[in-house]
Amino acid sequence: MLDQYMQLARFLQPAMIVLEDADLIARARTSMRNPCEESLLNKLLNEMDGLREDAALLFVLTTNRPEELESALAARPGRIDQAIEFPLPDEEGRRKLIKLYAAGIGLTERVASVLVRKTKGASAAFIKELMRRAAQVMLRSGDGRELSLSQIESALDEMLFAGGSLNVRLLGGRQD
Repeated sequence: MLDQYMQLARFLQPAMIVLEDADLIARARTSMRNPCEESLLNKLLNEMDGLREDAALLFVLTTNRPEELESALAARPGRIDQAIEFPLPDEEGRRKLIKLYAAGIGLTERVASVLVRKTKGASAAFIKELMRRAAQVMLRSGDGRELSLSQIESALDEMLFAGGSLNVRLLGGRQD
């Protein structure tokens, strides 16, 4: 399948090839479980190496686990020219995200401050989903004026624990 994508990209160039969650196909060889994984990695490396100087192809690889990537990706010049880290939002970033995703919902500064503390280490996507679920809890409760701490706690519990152990593993949290 990678061969077909690369053939299409060469035909359409200039083109950008985005490999989301690259660690799933370009994990360290020592972590690979079967020969098919190594074969796919080798195809990817060969495609990246085999580009002509005038090729108008840009590879963008994303990962949440850069430590899992095969070292050969960066070992050879020209494969990975630049790495850009997008860290989790800091306190100010979380505050801005909470206010953005709470638009149209009554949110006191006190509740926003508690939320900022509770979401330390959370991604922007987690904060967005938390605010969406908190709004749903608020609407279900019939108190649609201001978001309360108990509604936020309900939304957090729903996100982390109502979905079972999978949610706990994916989103973090207490293991009952």
